[in-house]
Amino acid sequence: MAIEEKDVRRRKSSGLAIGQGLIKGLGVTLKHMLRPAVTQQYPEEKPDLPPRTRGVIALKEANCTVCWKCSRECPDWCIYIEAHKETHDPAGGGRARSVKVLDRFAIDYALCMYCGICVEVCPFDALFWSPEFEYATFDIVEMTHEKEKLEEWTYTVPPPPPLEQGAQEGAGG
Repeated sequence: MAIEEKDVRRRKSSGLAIGQGLIKGLGVTLKHMLRPAVTQQYPEEKPDLPPRTRGVIALKEANCTVCWKCSRECPDWCIYIEAHKETHDPAGGGRARSVKVLDRFAIDYALCMYCGICVEVCPFDALFWSPEFEYATFDIVEMTHEKEKLEEWTYTVPPPPPLEQGAQEGAGG
């Protein structure tokens, strides 16, 4: 009973009339309802994405040497690589040279957690972050994208930002 008495005393001492909180809330709602919307209307208006947006991972197939580093370092094992070796006759004598040829490079975006480890470990700059984000599907099987689709996304990769004032070319690696 002591707790109920304190509640009653607190209500009386606060000086708020019954329904005053409701009126304040309706006033705030009405004030915001009469203002124009500040959100972007997405399908009609494309968002202005920050420069380091992580959309999808794009593949520049010409740079890939099939070293499998991206696949080995991926914590989700969502990168699938298949390749074969070809031997080429030397142009000016010597031994025949073997080269790995990329047959399949696919990323399962249903498994990918967009951590970017594959982009960071690629020693030949074959993987890039593309700001593309409109690739949702209704079927989870369609979330695995092959090298042709990953190559298309390479064209949406923005150029690197200009150097900051006082920075030296090639200092970051």
